[in-house]
Amino acid sequence: MSIPAQSPAFLAIGHVTRDLLPDGSFTLGGTVTFAALTAYHLGLASGIVTCADATLLADLPAQLPPIALAARPAPVTTTFENSYAEGFRTQYLRARAPQLALSDIPPAWLAAPIVLLAPLAQEIPPTLPLHLPRQANSLLAATPQGWLRRWDADGRVWPTPWQEAERLLPLLDALILSHDDLLPFADNQRAAADAMLAEWSRHVPLLVATDGRHGATLFEHGTPSHFPAYPATEVDPTGAGDVFAAAFLVHLYQHRDPHAAMNFANCVASLSVEAPGIAGIPTWEQIERRLTSRTP
Repeated sequence: MSIPAQSPAFLAIGHVTRDLLPDGSFTLGGTVTFAALTAYHLGLASGIVTCADATLLADLPAQLPPIALAARPAPVTTTFENSYAEGFRTQYLRARAPQLALSDIPPAWLAAPIVLLAPLAQEIPPTLPLHLPRQANSLLAATPQGWLRRWDADGRVWPTPWQEAERLLPLLDALILSHDDLLPFADNQRAAADAMLAEWSRHVPLLVATDGRHGATLFEHGTPSHFPAYPATEVDPTGAGDVFAAAFLVHLYQHRDPHAAMNFANCVASLSVEAPGIAGIPTWEQIERRLTSRTP
């Protein structure tokens, strides 16, 4: 596929995914999908670096028409299947595309002012961030969900510690994750998870922990501030954290105010859960109406 020479303003790196549905069909998923579309809806030229099978790659331009794609063909596409019982989710990795490499990023795209590392299945090796060039006033961020996963021979996904955290956190401007991502490492104790977040936040300028309807917490060099969620009528929470991450980074880049960016991202994420999948990513008009609907 044709790759624009000009760097996108928002670059998301990670696997696009097939997310299997109970009837055997699938939806297009992946943090990069939700994040790049969100940034585009907010007015930024956006691009994705990924790899997937040839059939999916042939469909991507139609499914993501406004997004620039640098996609390496692979034997398979990363594929997830979720099952639910008694309120608990069991996740399986049914297929995994190869790891990404620095060479997958078009040289001109390395100048993107916002770069989001968005692994889902350990596809971004810890060495890649070490070699990303930094530009003045640019933002390098990560959503580490995929670095917190392992899977067994049957494909069942389990939590695993992020061994490279203290090595990679100082390279980032922001780390954005769900509070729930750390609960498995804290015996499901919120206080212990909060302590882990506080420790990580001392290694990165900004750390954001989202917590669904409870809002989100911003750590600035270890100092926390809480920001309440916007009320929403939830239809599908899939991708809400990814939408939040992109909205936060776009606003932060444009206005350099982390607190205002938190409020903005909470607003955008609340709208994203009110429709299924990528259809929930809101327009500017929807965002402006909700922003002015209340004082958070």
